[in-house]
Amino acid sequence: MVPALAALAALAALAVLAVITYNSLARLRLLADNAWSDIDVQLKRRHDLVPTLVASVKGHAGYEKDTLEAVVQARNRAMGAAGPAASGSAEKALAGSVRQLMVLAEAYPDLKAASSFLELQRTLTDLEDHIQNARRYYNAVVRDFNTKIAQVPYNLVANGFRFTPREFFGLEDRAEAAVPDVDLGQMP
Repeated sequence: MVPALAALAALAALAVLAVITYNSLARLRLLADNAWSDIDVQLKRRHDLVPTLVASVKGHAGYEKDTLEAVVQARNRAMGAAGPAASGSAEKALAGSVRQLMVLAEAYPDLKAASSFLELQRTLTDLEDHIQNARRYYNAVVRDFNTKIAQVPYNLVANGFRFTPREFFGLEDRAEAAVPDVDLGQMP
């Protein structure tokens, strides 16, 4: 009778451990979904802001057609991207196009002085900060989730319930992550 009770207690302990493990993985999966939704909201705000920015610049620098078209095309690709990896690549291209647009605006003093354009610049700067914060949080949750599903005993439950690793929302080109060389000997 005692061995049967001991076996029953061991099975109950394993069941409790499996439930706790599953709930931990499910929590991280939901946090990752929520964090991706936060990124998606910020990216939508950026996508919604780009046409206003393009229209503002177009009114002052209408003949810079190629730059304006590049921004619109980058926005369209970014809006159509699916998943963190594809979105990361498309959003990088969009951010580069928007930076080119801002550089273009520097050549037009009347545009730089326009209060509506200055407000758009401030909004875009705030938005970029929000995107970076949301991206960092998402990547932290994904890191925690991916780490857990690779560890024992979580991997046993993860495999049984088909928990799969998540993609990071990050740099596609590892060269971008490299620390730039700074030569202080060249300073005047």
